[in-house]
Amino acid sequence: QIRRFLSFLPDNAWSYPEKLTSQDKADRCEDMLADIVPTNRRQPFQMRKIIDAVVDRQDGGSSFFEMSRKYGPSLITGLARLDGESVGVIGNDCMYYAGAMTAAAAQKLRRFVDFCNSFHLPIVSFVDEPGFMIGPDSEKAGTIRHGTAAISAVLQSRVPWASVQVLKAFGVAAQAHFGPDGYVLSWPSAASGALPVEGGVAVAFAREIAAAEDPAARQKELEDMLAASQSPFPRAEGLSVHEIIDPRETRPKLISWLRLAVAAMQTATPGPYLTGMRP
Repeated sequence: QIRRFLSFLPDNAWSYPEKLTSQDKADRCEDMLADIVPTNRRQPFQMRKIIDAVVDRQDGGSSFFEMSRKYGPSLITGLARLDGESVGVIGNDCMYYAGAMTAAAAQKLRRFVDFCNSFHLPIVSFVDEPGFMIGPDSEKAGTIRHGTAAISAVLQSRVPWASVQVLKAFGVAAQAHFGPDGYVLSWPSAASGALPVEGGVAVAFAREIAAAEDPAARQKELEDMLAASQSPFPRAEGLSVHEIIDPRETRPKLISWLRLAVAAMQTATPGPYLTGMRP
């Protein structure tokens, strides 16, 4: 495991990670990605299956090497190969707190981003972020403070970023998944906004729903109406999303981006990240 971990890294902060010859096809498209996200947004799905389907296959399995799985489990972090290049991978795990950012997940993200910066690893983020975890325990843990520190680390990063919005991107916490000048791809299933429609409608329109002849039907009608405004298409029209893609095209699109991004990154003189790894 130690050898495998070190294989993704350069010898030191003054060099770049070694590119390996990938035996996997750059244009490989996985049909299972087309319907892996349920149409019912309340139903969970397996983000790790998406990651494994996109990154290089290696030695009969996925090249994804997960780190700190049991700490801050609502966030997935790890290293992988994409077209033979080393990349850092981030993703939300909706099996834990619906993928919400907890204090532990925020600290995990901050340290991982600093780690990728220190060793010149491009970052690929698979986004399904419902927002910061709320409640008395989250407030005591300093979730907002740790979350804003994670966002600061992201915004201060200088490695290439690509973000694939798989489903949710809500609230301030969503900013932790989009790097500066990053490449943004969106699946048709994506939804963005200040707050999720589910739950928010029940609070904001409580009186109207209660007064309706069929409260459940009225709530669903309001949810469907507001969900339409959270579609990725308005964001694409405003150019905050570069492409809305068929999910099966995710790997080829990321590899095309990575080839350009790595070439541009390696024109700069390598060296340690300006602030080093924060404690």
